[in-house]
Amino acid sequence: NSDITHDNDHIILSDRKITLLNESHPGDIDWNPYRIDVLLESTGRFRSKEDLALHLKNGAGKVILSVPSEDDSIKTVVIGVNDDILDGSERIISNASCTTNNAAPMIKILDELCSIEQAYITTVHSYTTDQSLHDQPHRDLRRARAAGQSIVPTTTGAAKALTKIFPELAHAIGGCGIRVPVANGSLTDITLNVKEEISVEDINKAFKTASETTFKGILQYTEDPIVSIDIVGNKHSCIFDAEMTSVIGNMVKIIGWYDNESGYSSRIIDLIRKIS
Repeated sequence: NSDITHDNDHIILSDRKITLLNESHPGDIDWNPYRIDVLLESTGRFRSKEDLALHLKNGAGKVILSVPSEDDSIKTVVIGVNDDILDGSERIISNASCTTNNAAPMIKILDELCSIEQAYITTVHSYTTDQSLHDQPHRDLRRARAAGQSIVPTTTGAAKALTKIFPELAHAIGGCGIRVPVANGSLTDITLNVKEEISVEDINKAFKTASETTFKGILQYTEDPIVSIDIVGNKHSCIFDAEMTSVIGNMVKIIGWYDNESGYSSRIIDLIRKIS
């Protein structure tokens, strides 16, 4: 409820001033005067260990990357799934992506329930700043098209990131993305082949139990007939849609919704608290 104002160099929350800096490269910012414990690198431009280390060199204590890393030596973490790999020595950590944080809990729960053989994720994702509201040049000719007017098939980095979370499934996970003309609110549709036959009821029961225990606060279970607008502002990584669960033999389809802004930001806050 604080009043928010600004001047040329600050965002002002009541009587608290937050300094604004404007540089185009991590190597050009001196963090030392600001006593930075944890720095969030969320430009999307700097993903290599070499670039991220410049923040450390210039005074930041630790760095969290808000996208999957290009460097396998940087640990990729999904809170609630594999954050137990952190031992406290890490100074650069990737929080994966919003889609990875959405899909990973579902894959973990289902793999423990009936052993996954293959999984293919399709993220139906709201448009992002990587797209434009009118046609213009882009390295991906599909993403070059107007974001608010088209359904845009594209790639997703979540499939590769998931193989870092689940290395035992490294050769069994694929995926694609579909950008849709909504400003916020996304879902991940996962089709899986499993080793053991399972019923819809058993799957939904496992997810409901997980939402109340091991994944409380991370995964929400719902049987309501929701649509994307209903989950905007939701802080869970995954809102499991029990009404959409289906099974044919050993093939399973599950769907989880997510606010790709609020849900992901909440997990970054969790990670900051964990490593601070």
